[in-house]
Amino acid sequence: MIVNLSQQHSLISNWVGELRDVTIQSDRMRFRLNLERIGEVAAYEISKVLPFEEKEIQTPLGTAVHKVLKEYPVLATILRAGLPLHQGLLNYFDQSDNAFISAYRKHHKDGSFDISLDYVSCPELENRIVIISDPMLATGSSLVKTIHFLKDEGQPREIHIVAAIACTVGIEYVKREEPSVTIWCGDIDDELTAKGYIVPGLGDAGDLAYGPKMQM
Repeated sequence: MIVNLSQQHSLISNWVGELRDVTIQSDRMRFRLNLERIGEVAAYEISKVLPFEEKEIQTPLGTAVHKVLKEYPVLATILRAGLPLHQGLLNYFDQSDNAFISAYRKHHKDGSFDISLDYVSCPELENRIVIISDPMLATGSSLVKTIHFLKDEGQPREIHIVAAIACTVGIEYVKREEPSVTIWCGDIDDELTAKGYIVPGLGDAGDLAYGPKMQM
């Protein structure tokens, strides 16, 4: 399943528009906040499809029956760009275990790149629900490599992906490699440059959130 949240929420469309806007992008705090907000709405929407159970809650005057999550999902994010989006998810799934993955593009002189995965820290994943956040789903290579690595650590029961902007090429690649995943995105663009950047996209989410980095 693929869900374009901009089609359901005018606020998501508004926040994605601000993420794209070059006149606003210089405000790093606002950029991070908008990613966090998208993560919060994505968490709310994902919660609708997660398993619940009824629980009796004791109040000062009696008992009330409420539906509560059967389990909290594992929240995984790709460093460093995914941190604000991850925080939005964590604001709602506040009891979740967390996983962090350092996956980045290692560029070559000819303009090509490989996905380098240098660091992973994760809890037990066997038979659990996992939500992976990454602001830009471009080629999909980083996400697929991340999923394969996480599956080597344990087989999740469900995998959800949250992105601020996704490209149709990347979505198709992820779904081809991992057909069972559900993708939740703030918006979908159709074009991908030869260097693997989404058009119109928004640029480099990590740089816009935390400042420019040296090319590796």
